[in-house]
Amino acid sequence: MQELLSASIDEIVAMDPTDFSVDTLGEATIDSPIRGMNFLAPNHHVCFFSDPEKIAALIERGIPPPSFTSAGARKKIFHDPSWTRAAIVTCGGLCPGLNDVIKALVTTLWYCYGVKNILGIRYGYRGLNPEYKLKPMELNPDIVDAIHSEGGSILGSSRGQQDTDTIVRTLERFNINMLFTIGGDGTQRATREIAEAAQQKGLGISVIGIPKTIDNDLNFMERTFGFETAVYAAEPVIECAHNEAKGAYNGIGLVRLMGRDAGFIAASATLANSVVNFCLIPEVPFRLEGDDGLLAALKRRLLLKHHAVVAVAEGAGQEFFDAEGHAVDGSGNKLHKDIGPFLKDHFSTYLTSENIDHTVKYFDPSYQIRSVAARGTDAIFCLHLAQNAVHCAMAGMTNIVIGYWHGHFTCVPIALAVRSRRTIDPHGQLWQSVLGATRQMHYFNPA
Repeated sequence: MQELLSASIDEIVAMDPTDFSVDTLGEATIDSPIRGMNFLAPNHHVCFFSDPEKIAALIERGIPPPSFTSAGARKKIFHDPSWTRAAIVTCGGLCPGLNDVIKALVTTLWYCYGVKNILGIRYGYRGLNPEYKLKPMELNPDIVDAIHSEGGSILGSSRGQQDTDTIVRTLERFNINMLFTIGGDGTQRATREIAEAAQQKGLGISVIGIPKTIDNDLNFMERTFGFETAVYAAEPVIECAHNEAKGAYNGIGLVRLMGRDAGFIAASATLANSVVNFCLIPEVPFRLEGDDGLLAALKRRLLLKHHAVVAVAEGAGQEFFDAEGHAVDGSGNKLHKDIGPFLKDHFSTYLTSENIDHTVKYFDPSYQIRSVAARGTDAIFCLHLAQNAVHCAMAGMTNIVIGYWHGHFTCVPIALAVRSRRTIDPHGQLWQSVLGATRQMHYFNPA
């Protein structure tokens, strides 16, 4: 994605075309039951580029600018609501907003389209494997009425993929013709396999993904739910770390935040809490030893101010562990070594060797943050994602994940969404703002 955004016109012309086309189950011929809605035109799109000069240059060369199919309600739908049976599944780790999405899916299906057969699949994809004997939960507006105020998922969740053919057979046995999968990178890869297997069997099942990654790192999406709440929830933890650091002579508050491969939470929380002095993210490697290393920089900070706050993303500094190898979790994600205790130990060992009296207080709020309820505009975003997922499913779309691009909700082919992960550009505005707010390079390079 970043390569396409930054490419010149000549480079774009030379590239293999990126397929933004959306799979559909067939022609939508049924009148939508929704009344008073501004329906989208069938060919409504959102351009990938926002630069008008780049768009004009492509058009001048006879090249249609790449664009996403817009998500939203259509005047004609594919699925007959009276014959529709929908299923919802939440997969992977917990994330703020899961219950908000479940509730909005149920209420949109029920009230907008009149779909009264809605199943909640228990504990992720294993709920679609008969071996686990997990009975689906029947969902209706009364059951989901207040779940948005609770963290976690009313359906439960799990990591790990089940056999695709088994899942498809289960969907067929339950007469499900609409499946909503709420999950991150690994979940959506499995979603793609389910959608393709169902199509190969000639089953008319709309399989729609709703992106859930608290790290905000899914490709072709400017924002994913849970991220904003995570940044909010990190604020009191960072403030406590700051208070602990200032409450002791040469005190250090070390906060480990989520961010397996991308440092969006650590970077954004740093900007939202201007007491952070060092922010460490996976996209920007750092040295520990040497005059330009982190340990020497921390020493300079303590000698000058006698306290420091360090925010580190969980995936930062993994190069220090590479010799030990990495396992993977049930979703196929590389399990990182714990950078937090590693830094805490190295801070203490180094400062002791330098005869610097100090105190290190370590904070890891990861599970606390993951399990809170979504708040404010994050909860609203969950609602919009779910509504658009239902609209696209009813229109007969499949094998897509609902995205957000240039302020519009879009249909992103899952193959694009999982092709690579979105990361922070070290030369971009976000990271440059972090450097300006922390002034950490002043301590790394005092000259």
